[in-house]
Amino acid sequence: MRALVWHGPRQMAVETVAEPRQVDDEVLVRPEAAGICGSEIEGYLGRMPNRIPPLVMGHEFAGTVVTAGRDARDEWSGRRVAVNPLLSCRVCVRCKAGERNLCAERRLIGVHVAGGFAERVSVPAANLVLLPDAVDARIGALVEPLANAVHAVGLALRLGAVQTAIVLGAGTIGLFALHAGRAAGIPDVRVIEPHPARRTAALAAGARAAHADAGELARGGRADLVIDAVGATATRRAALDVVRVGGVVVLLGLHEDESALPFHRIVRDQITLQGSFAYTDANFAAALELLRSGKVSLGELAGTRPLEAGPEAFATLAAGPTAQLKTFLSPLSS
Repeated sequence: MRALVWHGPRQMAVETVAEPRQVDDEVLVRPEAAGICGSEIEGYLGRMPNRIPPLVMGHEFAGTVVTAGRDARDEWSGRRVAVNPLLSCRVCVRCKAGERNLCAERRLIGVHVAGGFAERVSVPAANLVLLPDAVDARIGALVEPLANAVHAVGLALRLGAVQTAIVLGAGTIGLFALHAGRAAGIPDVRVIEPHPARRTAALAAGARAAHADAGELARGGRADLVIDAVGATATRRAALDVVRVGGVVVLLGLHEDESALPFHRIVRDQITLQGSFAYTDANFAAALELLRSGKVSLGELAGTRPLEAGPEAFATLAAGPTAQLKTFLSPLSS
């Protein structure tokens, strides 16, 4: 079968690879839309040690079940599904508590095993979520990134009430954090984003305001909650500039592994730094419902592009932010 294979920094090509090995509790999914994630761009550039080449990436995808293994429910065959790519043991304390994202054995389809940039993917039947017939496969591919944002907002709200929130970055995850915050009832959600088209998209998505930098907000009233959807040293520092005394910073982006931060301010102003990784199954279900209902939308989506366009698409996205919020690949496109 055909697959888009990453071989190392900036090395990617469509190749013929072996069919996936399907065990008894798995199904084969034919992806119809697979989104390119910002973390995959970091992986493409060689900045993500959890991705080891050669690798078929793609953890944001939806498609149709082609065949079901012996122990998988046969009624999945022919059904359209969104795929939850988070693999876990399902028996440890964290998994039984509904926190599979914190399982010591967690892995991700498209990160640790072959993913959605291929003609077929082997997926545990337990990781399938039925995609309603009226929901486009591209919407199904957006469930995974939205689930990340739903999880991040949920973690913040556990720590206290939020009246004002600021999202750093208005790429896909940032816009979804904006949507998730509004859906959770936060009355004032603002965005900091240097790219003009993305600021426009944030305003269209319901942001109270969209700023090019943190300067104005740092001088004015500060926020109860700041979500860093980028994960660079500059955005982590900006988060501390705009969060109020006793406020919360949720660290969601993964652009850089290490950052020097002003910890005197963190300690003296009692700032809470909250990491956020992936999502729970409940977050994933909630994200699908928000997209299915139309309560969350990225507006008009770009069409899917063929796998053969993958190397160029990755190179373009690695060069810097674009106005297009999500690029989709599909082996069905031509």
